[in-house]
Amino acid sequence: MSLLISTECKPEFSFHYKKLAERVVTHVLAEEKFPWDADVSLVLCDDERIRILNQTMRGIDRATDVLSFPMLQYEAPGDFLFSQNYINACKDPETGAVVLGDIVISVDHVRSQAKEYGHSEKREYAFLIVHSMLHLLGYDHMEEEERIQMEARQKELLLQMEIYR
Repeated sequence: MSLLISTECKPEFSFHYKKLAERVVTHVLAEEKFPWDADVSLVLCDDERIRILNQTMRGIDRATDVLSFPMLQYEAPGDFLFSQNYINACKDPETGAVVLGDIVISVDHVRSQAKEYGHSEKREYAFLIVHSMLHLLGYDHMEEEERIQMEARQKELLLQMEIYR
């Protein structure tokens, strides 16, 4: 697994944000049984930058906590039965790893939501990465049944890593 982390602001967390991101991404890929080596990009930015991205990509002119940009489409969450041609088209030609997509997290939202929900910034940060990784692996929450499935999976993955509220 390769995780490229870019910072467009100073995270200044009380925890090692790079190590935690690597731990979470690796754990989700293993637990979801993603069968190939994977590349994931993580960008940490402020509310203003994520607002611009949200406006540009989704037509929503407001800051949000996290944006996910999956490179693959799935028949169902965690369904990795792609044709070899489709997977080959999604591989980095230099590494051979499957490019899963991009995650963009607002550090401002990590801080404010941690306070709002009464848990640590570490927990909020890990939660947002789990949430986005599930999006990169085909999960969604647009329909009630999807939301229930995704929320249950998020909770389970965080508990497995002993990251509590």
